[in-house]
Amino acid sequence: MTATPVRHLDLADPAFDVTSAQVHAARAEGWYAETPWGWAVLRYAEAAELLRDRRFRQGNARWPEQNGISSGLFAGWWKETLLSLEGEDHTRIRRLMVPAFRKRAIEAMAPSFRALAEELVDGFAARGEVEFIGEFAEPYSARIICRLLGLDEAHWEQVARWADDLGASFSVDVARQVPRIEAAITGLHGYLDEVVADRIARPREDLVTTLVRASEDGERLSRHELGVALVFLAFAGMETTRNQLGLALQTLLARPDQWRLLAERPDLGPNAVEEVMRVNPTVTWVTREAIEDVDFHGLHIPRGGIVQALSHSAGTDPEAMGDPALDITATRPPHHGFGAGIHHCLGHLVARTDLAVALPLLARRMPDAVPDGPGVWLPVSGNTGAVRFPIRFRPDPG
Repeated sequence: MTATPVRHLDLADPAFDVTSAQVHAARAEGWYAETPWGWAVLRYAEAAELLRDRRFRQGNARWPEQNGISSGLFAGWWKETLLSLEGEDHTRIRRLMVPAFRKRAIEAMAPSFRALAEELVDGFAARGEVEFIGEFAEPYSARIICRLLGLDEAHWEQVARWADDLGASFSVDVARQVPRIEAAITGLHGYLDEVVADRIARPREDLVTTLVRASEDGERLSRHELGVALVFLAFAGMETTRNQLGLALQTLLARPDQWRLLAERPDLGPNAVEEVMRVNPTVTWVTREAIEDVDFHGLHIPRGGIVQALSHSAGTDPEAMGDPALDITATRPPHHGFGAGIHHCLGHLVARTDLAVALPLLARRMPDAVPDGPGVWLPVSGNTGAVRFPIRFRPDPG
């Protein structure tokens, strides 16, 4: 008997769509496919197992190197982010940062998030149309990060520009984006270093002060480590929320019944977040690197081998999800939009909370909303989302 050939998925092609029928067909044939960067895991069970397998480490540390970037500010900064660190350094820095993300503290900010969302919608509701990214998703996500970190909210547009430029770190053409990325690292690091200096002198009740205090309690969170962490938090928190909001609207507006239900049942907001991240995540793959030779369900992965767990493919796997269609009332296995295992996203509660606040409010304030044209979108691989997404709806006079 001849073995079925393993499909090749060209993840390095900016035009490749990781949610495409080609990926679904490959998933039907087997649990993995080959890619220019190792292997892609396509099914839920194998992805969930691999992301927690301690024979693998976070694979993002080699991302610049894989794209021909071996030195310079970006390459050095990337290797020091929590996303790339492993072992004792990762454990120590993550432990020191956890108090800043306690559930009670994040939930206490939900009324502030709701007031901000209402304020932004008030600015366009009577028109019956909005460019959703520029008028809601970006200011909402950037101003929330400013509030979380205790930054001057008047600076949100500059913070957003830096975050947008740093978002190119995850693009499949990252090698061409290095000057833009490095300028953003320099600008955002300098700005946040001034904030840290201020909090050392004048502590406040904010995340930066919490982290400054941790660095001064003998726990060895250095000023440099704090700067690296804050730059990453500021950009990742803003960028992923902005992108996921656009993707959530794209997903929900394609299902008017779900949009109406969300308006009627705001209590479904948290579940709606999980569903849209399952079927249309901004983080389209999660990377792991083998730290030893691994035989995994019949696939030999040599030490140093890279494996990508494709978030949408795993999240819509009918073997795990049954009918994979969007259903904001359904109870599902957990998606991988925030990763899994020891590298599970530290800021997941912030993202879950601000999205769960915004989506039901938008559904209520923008009844019968529909896309007003195709919009402009990033490639559907790496980290994806909308650049522009015009929407029209029945005007809300307030």
